[in-house]
Amino acid sequence: MTAPTHPRSKIATVFRVTSGNFLEMFDFFLFGFYATHISRAFFPSGSEFASLMLTFMTFGAGFLMRPLGALFLGAYVDRIGRRQGLIVTLTIMATGTILIAFVPGYHTIGLAAPLLVLIGRLLQGFSAGVELGGVSVYLSEMAPPGQKGFYVAWQSGSQQVAIMVSAVIGFTLSALLVPADLAAWGWRIPFFIGCLIVPFLFHIRRSLEETEEFQRRTQRPSLPEVVQSLAQNWGIVVLGMMLVVMTTVSFYAITVYTPTFGKSVLKLSDVDSLTVTFCVGLANFIWLPLAGALSDRIGRKPLLLVFSGLTLLTAYPALAWLVSAPSFLNMLLVLLWLSFLYGCYNGAMVVALTEIVPPAVRTAGFSLAYSLATALFGGFTPLVSTWLIQVTGNRAAPGMWMAFAGLCGLLATMIVYRGPTAMRIQAAQS
Repeated sequence: MTAPTHPRSKIATVFRVTSGNFLEMFDFFLFGFYATHISRAFFPSGSEFASLMLTFMTFGAGFLMRPLGALFLGAYVDRIGRRQGLIVTLTIMATGTILIAFVPGYHTIGLAAPLLVLIGRLLQGFSAGVELGGVSVYLSEMAPPGQKGFYVAWQSGSQQVAIMVSAVIGFTLSALLVPADLAAWGWRIPFFIGCLIVPFLFHIRRSLEETEEFQRRTQRPSLPEVVQSLAQNWGIVVLGMMLVVMTTVSFYAITVYTPTFGKSVLKLSDVDSLTVTFCVGLANFIWLPLAGALSDRIGRKPLLLVFSGLTLLTAYPALAWLVSAPSFLNMLLVLLWLSFLYGCYNGAMVVALTEIVPPAVRTAGFSLAYSLATALFGGFTPLVSTWLIQVTGNRAAPGMWMAFAGLCGLLATMIVYRGPTAMRIQAAQS
């Protein structure tokens, strides 16, 4: 069985392979946007700050499972195939989503409620540890020569569609339900919708075909061989992780954390925060493939250097200006600027990461670097941002966290694109 070559077939393949990404980010965004409601339902306490921190800790706990998912599921995908691996990750992810959607609140089943929510997040994190890597590698291997950047960018593009759909649903619920009903039970409706689309996602992902590049490979490593190869290439994994820090911190800051920042820090309405989030998702959706295509023409390095540097220099000043003059228009302008930086950087970064890792362990290596960055940095962005504001009293403090991420991306780019690693990248692009 061979991968499709007709343009329409490739478009359909991109749609099918990125469908799981949609479900992952759909649920992740909902968890961030409805964090205050989730905190009251599952983590009640005498302090709103403590409840919110417990919720964000549960959100972040799922990311701690990502490295394990990257290692075990990544090795499985590198051995058994891209198609079968993506079906397995969707199964695990869907289980976590369904669990979170149907768990009764703390006042109904007590401590079992937060425990079950935590288990759901851990399942989602385990699956997500390899989902992004599996999708990115699949798109890289099925892309026509000279177009890998454009094709791989749709891995992140699908997540932006999830952000926009989530924002539209949230906007609709805010318009139809009074705040009391939304807090009591209305926040669960989007999670139920996520459960309803699971069978459709299974149907379209089962129709995927294996990539030609994987079929031609005669050596398919076992788990011990994957671990050994990753240990031998630990420097590449660390550099890849540093590249991803810029992406994952920026993404969770401008999407998942934005609604909470708009409501809790800037004191804007739900409608304002959701509208800004929708516009950010739309802007990301535009910038990602454009940057991916541009990286096919001028190379990955220039884009990575420019946009990580701009993030380092402008993230904090932009947020400082916003908190000094909070308004819907100012929030929109600042978030669209940060979206531009994220989209242009990530459009080049994701495909660059597939080119850095040795082909035999491409899925596991990509996934491990990505999941480590998300587990240690990006996934805890809402938590870190909330904590920084609390301890410093500076409402623009999340900008410092983003600036740090920009520094990581800048340093990693300068190290990666020299010496043996640069030669491997040139070979992967040719």
